[in-house]
Amino acid sequence: MLQVNQVKLQIEHTQEQLYGKIAELLKVSRKDIWELEILRQSIDARKKPDIFYTYTVNVCLKDEEKVLRRQKGRLQVQKVEPVEYRFPKEGERIQEHPTVIVGMGPAGLFCGYYLALHGYRPLLLERGKDVDARRADVESFWKGGVLCPNSNVQFGEGGAGTFSDGKLNTVVKDKSGRNREVLKTFVRFGAKESILYDAKPHVGTDVLVGIVKSMREEIIRLGGAVRFESCMTDVHIQNGQIAGVVINGKEEIPCENLVLALGHSARDSFFKLYERQVTMEPKAFAVGLRVEHPQEMINLSQYGRKKPRSLGAAPYKVTARTGSGRGVYSFCMCPGGYVVNASSEEGQLAVNGMSYSGRDGVNANSAIIVSVTPDDFGSQHPLAGVDFQRSLERKAYELADGKIPVQRYGDFKCRVEGTAATDEWSEGEDRLVQPSCKGAYAWADVSQILPKECNQAFVEGMEVFGRQIAGFDRPDAILAGVESRTSSPVRMLRDEKLQSVSVRGLYPCGEGAGYAGGITSAAMDGLRVAEAIAACYAPFST
Repeated sequence: MLQVNQVKLQIEHTQEQLYGKIAELLKVSRKDIWELEILRQSIDARKKPDIFYTYTVNVCLKDEEKVLRRQKGRLQVQKVEPVEYRFPKEGERIQEHPTVIVGMGPAGLFCGYYLALHGYRPLLLERGKDVDARRADVESFWKGGVLCPNSNVQFGEGGAGTFSDGKLNTVVKDKSGRNREVLKTFVRFGAKESILYDAKPHVGTDVLVGIVKSMREEIIRLGGAVRFESCMTDVHIQNGQIAGVVINGKEEIPCENLVLALGHSARDSFFKLYERQVTMEPKAFAVGLRVEHPQEMINLSQYGRKKPRSLGAAPYKVTARTGSGRGVYSFCMCPGGYVVNASSEEGQLAVNGMSYSGRDGVNANSAIIVSVTPDDFGSQHPLAGVDFQRSLERKAYELADGKIPVQRYGDFKCRVEGTAATDEWSEGEDRLVQPSCKGAYAWADVSQILPKECNQAFVEGMEVFGRQIAGFDRPDAILAGVESRTSSPVRMLRDEKLQSVSVRGLYPCGEGAGYAGGITSAAMDGLRVAEAIAACYAPFST
C-alpha cells in the first residue's frame, strides 16, 4: 500500500477527479488504482478566497514497487503498512462479578461497549438520566426551569460532551489505531463517514444524542447492564483491593474491578474518594470566558468570504503567551453555535459552548481561557482546584441572579485597565453583536469573576488575537462567564496497568480522572482501560 500526501484539489470536485489527480501524481492509469482510502482531508485557505482541499490517501494499485521506484524517494509518496486496531487476547483470571463502570460519558461508554462486545457483561452506572430524559431536563432548565443537580449539561447519559459541538479531534499521539477505532465506532452508531478523514471532525449535539442512545442499547443487547439515577456515594475497599461500590447511599454492589469514568464535574465523588485514601493530586487547568463574534466575520477572516457555501461555518484556533508567562488560548470553539448555561450545582454558574450539526447559528463562540496552576488555588491540597472553580462559579451566579452574566468586550477591557467605562450594557443598536445563549442572560460586570491576573492575561490575549483575526478584539464582542470546566482539576494517580496506585482493581479513567481532554481522548482512554481488564480476565461464558 502506498500513501500519497499533499493531494490538492479545488473545493468543488468529484470523486473521479480525486482518483484522476492521484493517478496523475503516480504516473499510472486510473484503472491501475484498485482501492483508495482517504486518511485526512484538510482545508488550505492560504490563498483565500481561492480555497482547496488537501488530502492524504492510502492507495492499493498494480505494480506498487515499480511505481515507488519511479517516485525516486519523493516525500509525497511512501510505502506504508496499515495500522489495524486489535483488542487483546483474553486473560485467564476469573471475575466473580462483572466489572462496574461509574459514569456514561465517552470514557465509560467506550469501556463498557468494548467489554460487552467481548463477553464481559459490564454494569454501567450513571447518576443522571437517560439521554432523552436528560435532554428534556436541560431544555426545561434553559427555559427558566429548576436545575436538576444530577441531570443537566454535565451529568447524564453521554457526559458533558453531549451538549457541546461533538468535536472529535484530538492531539493524542496514537500508534495503536485506537483513535481511528473510536471514530469507526461513532460511524457504526450513526455519525457521518467523513469524520474518519476530516481534519476537524464533529458530529453536533443533535446527532450525538442518537449515537449515545444506540451505543447503550447495543451494550444491553450484548449482555451488559445499565442503570440510571444511580450515583456512586461510596466505595468499599478491603486490604487495598476494591470490593464494592455503594449506590445512592444505600445499596452496595460487589465487584473486583471498578472503572471510575466520572467526568470532570463529579466533585462529590472526588471528595469521597479522597476520604477513602485514593491517591490523587491537584492538576493545572484553565479558566476564562466565552467570547461571541458574528460567524460571518470569522468566515471572512478564515475563508475570505462571508458565506462559504459547502465549507460550512469556519472554525478558528488562537493561542498566545502573555508577558506574565500565562498561556491564553481558544478552547471548544463552536462555529454557528450558542453559549449555554452548563451549571450543575445550586448557587453556582458555569457556561459552555454548543453547536448543532448544521452549525447554522448567527454567532461563533469559543472559550478564551487562561492557564492556572496549583499556585493559583491558594493551597496544595489535592482538591484545592475544585474549591477554586466553585469560588468563580459562585461569583458568576451572584452577578446576574443565576442568569448567564454577559458584557461587551470594550466595557470589560475598560474595567480591567481602570479606564473610563461606558456602562452601556443594554443591547444597543442592531449593528452590535447580540448574545446567542441557551438559558437566560443578563448584562453585568463580568470582570468581577476572574482573578485580576487572569483578567489582565485575558485582555492581553484578546489584543494579540485581534492582530491574527481582524475584529476579534472588537469592542462589541460578547463575553459570558464563567468557563471553569475546561478539564478536571484533579488527577487520580494510576500505575502502568492503569489501576490506582493505592487501590487494586480501581481504574481511574477518562477526563474526570485527569487522563483525557475531550470526547475522543476520553473514549480512547476508556478503550485502554477495557483492554487492561480484558488482558487479565476471561470473559463470562455464554
